[in-house]
Amino acid sequence: MRYYNFSDEIPAISPDDFFMKEALKEARLALAEDEIPIGALVVCKGQIIGRGHNLTERLNDVSAHAEMQALTAATNYTGGKYLPDCTLYVTMEPCVMCAGASYWFQVGKIVFGAYDTRLGFGRLNQKITHPKTLITGGIMENECSELVREFFRKKRLKS
Repeated sequence: MRYYNFSDEIPAISPDDFFMKEALKEARLALAEDEIPIGALVVCKGQIIGRGHNLTERLNDVSAHAEMQALTAATNYTGGKYLPDCTLYVTMEPCVMCAGASYWFQVGKIVFGAYDTRLGFGRLNQKITHPKTLITGGIMENECSELVREFFRKKRLKS
């Protein structure tokens, strides 16, 4: 008897793509709440230990970014304040505040989708993340940036 092997039919997906798709689910939750659609997760040893999406409007808190929500959830899960063995996945390049927070959390790796040339931390000429933090950008960039572009397109039409 031959067992059906799904891998014969379905192409393998990279871990970065898999987790970015999960971060996009968080971004869509933000969109449903009329928040800027950015989603984030923290992954440790292949397991999602923190999720978050923008809540700045709902909480009336300019610091309630997706990354901050996911990082806080992850440290609550681990019971510690540092995340050196973890990866932060976020649909948009982190801002200076969130990149700075990743320094204090000592995040091992940051993987982001769309580049943000206007507000992203990469526009600075200095490294504000932890010296040991690895950074990868542009994962599923089109899908991530299109969600944000569409959000602002609709906002402009309403006004």
